[in-house]
Order: sequence, then structure tokens, then C-alpha cells
Amino acid sequence: MKSITTNKHKILNDPIYGFTTIHNELIFDLIEHPYYQRLRRITQLGLTYLVYPGAYHTRFHHALGAMHLMQRAIKTLQSKGHEITEEEEVAVLVAILLHDIGHGPFSHALEHSIVNGVNHEHISMMIMDRLNEEFDGKLSLAIQIFQNKYPKLFLHQLISSQLDVDRLDYLKRDSFYSGVSEGVINSDRIISMFNVSNGELVVDAKGIYSVEKFIIARRLMYWQVYLHKTVLSAEFSLVEVLKRAKLLVQQGEDLFATSALKTFLQNNYTLEDFNSNYRLLDLFCQLDDFDIMTSIKEWVHHSDKILSLLSQKIIQRKLLKIELQNKPFEADYILKIQQKTERYYDINASESKHLVFSNKINNKAYNPKKDKINLLYKDGNIIDIAEAADQLNISVLAKTVTKYFLCYPKECVL
Repeated sequence: MKSITTNKHKILNDPIYGFTTIHNELIFDLIEHPYYQRLRRITQLGLTYLVYPGAYHTRFHHALGAMHLMQRAIKTLQSKGHEITEEEEVAVLVAILLHDIGHGPFSHALEHSIVNGVNHEHISMMIMDRLNEEFDGKLSLAIQIFQNKYPKLFLHQLISSQLDVDRLDYLKRDSFYSGVSEGVINSDRIISMFNVSNGELVVDAKGIYSVEKFIIARRLMYWQVYLHKTVLSAEFSLVEVLKRAKLLVQQGEDLFATSALKTFLQNNYTLEDFNSNYRLLDLFCQLDDFDIMTSIKEWVHHSDKILSLLSQKIIQRKLLKIELQNKPFEADYILKIQQKTERYYDINASESKHLVFSNKINNKAYNPKKDKINLLYKDGNIIDIAEAADQLNISVLAKTVTKYFLCYPKECVL
């Protein structure tokens, strides 16, 4: 009987870039893997869709888009005489494809709520190691590049730097789906200006204005989308829901949850637990946004007043009021609101802390102390974008802006 073969050369239609090609069997098999398919069920921007209704796109979209831009970047550098072998090309495409594979439900919103102290980069690395075992070592070079252990530094910088294809995709994609035009950048122009000098990624000097636009767009997207105050209220409320659920479960409450989520609510796992328990990573990879929202829908009806109230606020989009300012909130002011909340809901001080909480956010569009965005001039000189820009705004954007916020139920203080 004739064996059936699968066509592993695929063309995908991306709403941002149009047709993009998958022409490598390893990459196709990785995309088909359950670990990667899980990214279809993890929103790129957490609960941002509660503010921008179109922002329902996923990590799956983003990773494929970043890989598409990486294909363009490789062709650009090869056309300028820089050697990238076929093996290196596949490896760097694999690395960017898998760079976000460790994200948990709702992406950054629950970064340390499911597993405290274990970020998505740790999980991504563990998943890549697991996949490397499964694919007989075919991901070894990709992992070297991802970890910046490969001699060609520029390959790693294409994946992770202040001007990488990851950022180029998410700015353009998040702008498209949110409808916030301030994030629109010319990724084609920027990639066409990529070059390599002394083994490091640089940008041809004539691309300076496109890079300036990129940095400014990043700052604006943080304020208007990623750190939008209503998004902060929603996502920090989500964190409080998980805190409350975990507290109740660990006190013996039989709380509804999917089996995978219940395991993480019952236990305070650490990075060491992941390293010692082979099954734990598989269990984490069963989690996605659906686990959280399915559980929260049930918790709306729970007898615990705090869990029920917070769950209602998220499901019904009746979010906590949020105040934002440039200095920390006075302790007396916070205490006054807490006490009003306690009286209004007839709850105690420890319970009110789930409903009244403060925190801070930072926005730094460009960090000249990190890996700089360097411009390459025709005479061979290399200058940092912050020094070369003829506008003052780049040096200003290199400064960290910190803002403080306070969330509380608005019905308590009317």
C-alpha cells in the first residue's frame, strides 16, 4: 500500500503582511506540535480587549509574524554580503518561532500568578529543551542562538534586542488589532536598513528617522495600550482573583477549576519543582486563557464574597476604579478607602486588600545602557541612536517614567 505523505510546505495569509511561507519540515512540525498550538488560546494582550474590542489576537499570530519578519531580515543581511548558512537560517527561525512559547494564560497579565518567581522566559527555555529531546537534537543550534551562546551575536540580536523582529511585529500587530494608529511603524523600511558591523546588528544611518519613529511608537503604545489605566485595573483584578482562589483552595475549599489549574492553585510551585518534576511542564502546557475564564465564570456564583465580586467585575466588565498619578499614594488615603470598602461590603481588612490595592508602572522606550541601537555611517563610524538623533525626544525617551496607581470599588466611595 502506498504511504501517504503530508505537504509540509505551507502558505499562510497574515492580515498584517499578506502571504507568508513555511518551507521547512522542522518548522512545520514545530507549529503542528501541541505546545505551539496552545498559543492559539493565549491572547497576545491579556485583557486589553476590554478596552480595545479588536485586540483578541493571540501569541500564535505574533510568533508566526515575527518569524515572517525574521525571514525578511535574513534575506536583507545576506544581500549585503553577510554569511548566514542554511543551518543558521533554520535555527534562527526556530528560535524566534518559539521565543514566546512559555507564556501562560493571558500572557504578561498572569506572569507570576500561576507560578510565582518563574517567568515565561524560563518556561520557554524548558519547553525548547523538551522539544529538542523530542526532535533528536535538531533544536540545539536554535537554543544556542536563543541563549546568546553562539559566536554570531547579530543572530541573537535579531531575536532579542532593542530593535528586534519580536518588537517590530508586536508593535505593528498590536496597533492593527487595537486600532491605535500611533503604533504603526514601517517594519519593511527598518528591516531593509539592517546591517552587521563587527559581528553586531546595526542600522544603516539613512534609516535613522524610521528608527526614531519606532522608539516613539513604542512609548506611545505603552501609554495608550499596554499600560492603559483601564487595562491595568482589569489585569491586576485578574491577579487578585487568582490570589484569592489560591488562598481558598489551600485553606481546603473545594473550588471549581479545570484539573490543570486546580493543581497550580493547590501548590506553590517554584523553578526547582519544574526542574525536578518532569510532568509539571506538561501540566503547565495544558493551561490557557480558557482555563482561567471558565473557572472565573463559575466563581461568579461562589459563596466567598471577595472571589465572587472580583469575578463578576471581570465577567461583566464593571471594573475597579483606578487613579493614576506621578507620586505614590498617601497611606492615609489608601487606608480611608479600605475602611469605606470594609464597611460597604461588610468585610475585614485582609479581604479588602483584594479590592483596594496600589502599585506602580514604568515606561522606558529606549535604554542606552542596555544593547544600544547603533547606526552605521558610510565612513564606518557607529553612533548610538540617542546621540545621532537630531531631535531631543530620543534622549528624553531614554528616561524611565514611573507612575503610581490605586484601584478600588467606585461604588464604595461615591
